[in-house]
Amino acid sequence: MRKSIENLAGRKYTGGRKVPMRGRRKFEIDRYPNEAIVGSTQIVTRRVRGSNTKAAFKTADFANIIDKESNKVTKSKILRVTKNPANKDYERRGVISKGALIETELGVAKVVSRPGQHATINAILVKQ
Repeated sequence: MRKSIENLAGRKYTGGRKVPMRGRRKFEIDRYPNEAIVGSTQIVTRRVRGSNTKAAFKTADFANIIDKESNKVTKSKILRVTKNPANKDYERRGVISKGALIETELGVAKVVSRPGQHATINAILVKQ
């Protein structure tokens, strides 16, 4: 059984026990996050609320790079993650998330999509 995010019970400030007013709900379950890293492309699909499905990258090796000056989008190979302001540990492990700076064959690019939610990596080329 997966653990729940909600803390339904707990204690009163006096130390007394509080009884939860309801049970746990399906939409409160906690899941491991999908953290995309550089590697040959692997996509994970999972069932989410309302019987919908969500696709997410487990590993990815290509990104859609947008060049603002020439107004062109090209598919480019990801070489490595250079910086990730979301988390220092993500930077060390090479996790690709929104806002991460990735080094590609075209140059350094900033990720603007959510690879753990949408199974696509869109990035804008950053001029150095």
